[in-house]
Amino acid sequence: MKPVFFKGTLYLIPTTLGESTAAEVLPGSIGRTVSLLNSYIVENEKTARKFIKEVCPSKPQPDLKLFALNKHTKSEDLQEMLKPLLLGENMGLMSEAGCPGVADPGAVIVQLAHQNGIRVVPLVGPSSILMALMASGLNGQNFAFNGYLPIDKNERKTSIRSLEKLSMERNQSQIFIETPYRNNKMLEDLLLHLGHSTLLTIAADITLPTEFIKTTTVQLWRKEKVDLQNRPAIFILLKEKF
Repeated sequence: MKPVFFKGTLYLIPTTLGESTAAEVLPGSIGRTVSLLNSYIVENEKTARKFIKEVCPSKPQPDLKLFALNKHTKSEDLQEMLKPLLLGENMGLMSEAGCPGVADPGAVIVQLAHQNGIRVVPLVGPSSILMALMASGLNGQNFAFNGYLPIDKNERKTSIRSLEKLSMERNQSQIFIETPYRNNKMLEDLLLHLGHSTLLTIAADITLPTEFIKTTTVQLWRKEKVDLQNRPAIFILLKEKF
């Protein structure tokens, strides 16, 4: 008779959004969960170890088994990461910043967990996307996250205008992001291609001492100088019907 293995649980462990301390933005339950887990799927081993040490200083680092999940991970390696779970061991999934699975490669692991009948438990923590929407004053009942806009100049122009039109037709807040070193160029393009009455939210460095969140019309943004270079930022637009 073959042995029966009870499958482990996959815990989705949120991390800080920047250099703020975990105690400022995460509940104590995160540290208690980390204290019980030795195996993790992470984006970056170095930063993951640093985070684990911060929230659970007494945990022996040599006991940790970390699987790297990033743009270099091969599809055939994903199933290997699930082996501890399939053998009954609980595991943690960590994003580089914020909530796993939201604008994050960890979503593929969560999907595989469901396909294999593994219980998934999301833990409470900061999401820059939702926090920006909360603070925007724009429509929080109907919104869409669009990820990154195209890099090509003409394609980006088309995308910006398309999102603006969609936001008006559906009364839907349109959320998107950019690679931090291209944020100033993104803002430049938004102010060039959006209508003057369109509302635009810029939320940068969320939860950090340098946090900046503001919503106003494109017309007024054109009169203001904001430096977003290398600052993690969320952009939200909404063109209202008048």
